[in-house]
Amino acid sequence: MTVTQSFQIVLVLGGGNALGSYQAGGDQALHEAGHEPAWVVGASAGAINGALIAGNAPEDRIARLTEFWRPAITGGPMSWWPSPAETLRRTGAVMLTIGAGRPGVFGPIGPLGSWWDPDAAAAAPALFDSKPLAATLARMADFARLNAGAPRYTATAVDLETGEDIVFDAASMAITPDHVRASAALMPTFPPVEIAGRAYVDGGLSANLPLDPVLGDPPQGPVLCIAVDLLPQVERRPRSLGEAIGRTQDLMFAAQTRRTIERWRMAYALDERLRSASVTLACLFYADQEVEVAGKAMDFSAESVRHRWQAGRRDAAALLARLAAGEIATGGEGLTVTGV
Repeated sequence: MTVTQSFQIVLVLGGGNALGSYQAGGDQALHEAGHEPAWVVGASAGAINGALIAGNAPEDRIARLTEFWRPAITGGPMSWWPSPAETLRRTGAVMLTIGAGRPGVFGPIGPLGSWWDPDAAAAAPALFDSKPLAATLARMADFARLNAGAPRYTATAVDLETGEDIVFDAASMAITPDHVRASAALMPTFPPVEIAGRAYVDGGLSANLPLDPVLGDPPQGPVLCIAVDLLPQVERRPRSLGEAIGRTQDLMFAAQTRRTIERWRMAYALDERLRSASVTLACLFYADQEVEVAGKAMDFSAESVRHRWQAGRRDAAALLARLAAGEIATGGEGLTVTGV
């Protein structure tokens, strides 16, 4: 079902590797409410989720996201609070991923890795081979559909050698699985991806929540930009060394988002062209991370994926309820920011 609405939805999806199932849950809430994005912009894990959304018909997207993320289908109520047993389980899942990779996404380079089937696009050494991701995306997403632009698809990356911010936009070029893989090439975990002679790395190294393509050139008419960030800006003080490591990782990327939003607030206030636009930026953060461990981005266990998926679905549904109640206004002039 598609609801009648007076605005376009643009979905901006940030990076976070295994945390990306939160975004899948958020997309499920949007789909269930009858809201479909007109444009999906992603970096890293967000670029992968975006390709699965843009590369499938609306009725198939949740099935493809479920197939990719593999959440636990059954189970009791999820615990939102840490416990020694849950911490041990999640830490074990991180160690398993570090040792064996994630089937269909990445694998270790070595006797069971890619020495016998090298990745021609790998532009530098890395700990893992990400070539399996290209094959998985080619199977799970219809790239002809993705490049047709309904919804429009954009992924961001960084040029490894020049440091230039790069935008891969289906509105102006043909997107391939390697473009998506390049957006998620966080060195040295994953190798840079070479495309047409240039080596690209993870877009999150420059802007983990890729707002610039949207806020710099917003579509015509009222826009609701739902930005889903996987790394929280606000969190309590760490109580262990592991939590301190995790919080440091969060702040490295969350600070980018804070500075980006403030920069665009100022730009919309000063630039006449932007001031005539109509953009409501609704930020959705994966904030309930009490149960996460320091290596959370490598915890792909079915139980953890289910936990994040449920959190994303719940938080996005709450945002849509605020929208329906008129608590989030759309159609005003300039840039309106909520959720920060």
